[in-house]
Amino acid sequence: MSDRFPVWVSVTRDDGRVEQVRVGSAVKTGEGFTIAFDSMTIGASPMRSAAPVRQASAPARAPSSGGGGDGTLLPNYGRSKGQPVYGASLQDLEFYANGARRSLADASKSRWHDKERQLLGAIEAEIARQRGEEPPPSDDGIPPPGDEDAPF
Repeated sequence: MSDRFPVWVSVTRDDGRVEQVRVGSAVKTGEGFTIAFDSMTIGASPMRSAAPVRQASAPARAPSSGGGGDGTLLPNYGRSKGQPVYGASLQDLEFYANGARRSLADASKSRWHDKERQLLGAIEAEIARQRGEEPPPSDDGIPPPGDEDAPF
């Protein structure tokens, strides 16, 4: 069993939806944890207004449509439905990746193709992470920002 745990924050969207977003991982060290944060970026424009911080009583679930939400949660079917992509077993990741590929190949499901592409990207990145490989490049060809891009 791994001593590495995902670290999530609750994010309230403009439309009021609350989503769980993974921001890093925690490693058990002695009697506590060491947290390592993933790369983060600062938005280009200021927020409209400061939203009140809400205390989440339970993690957000994947949308019932099974589309994978924002790509951080698995679709609402199968044995790991609604669970985070991060930390899912390779067997489950391959199962959901195959489902996303089938949906993308079906023109009658074009309505959900954007969500399926996002989900598939998150799953492929997690598979690469678990295998110790570099994640696949983004569709836009822009590499993720590094530490040298930090404003401070």
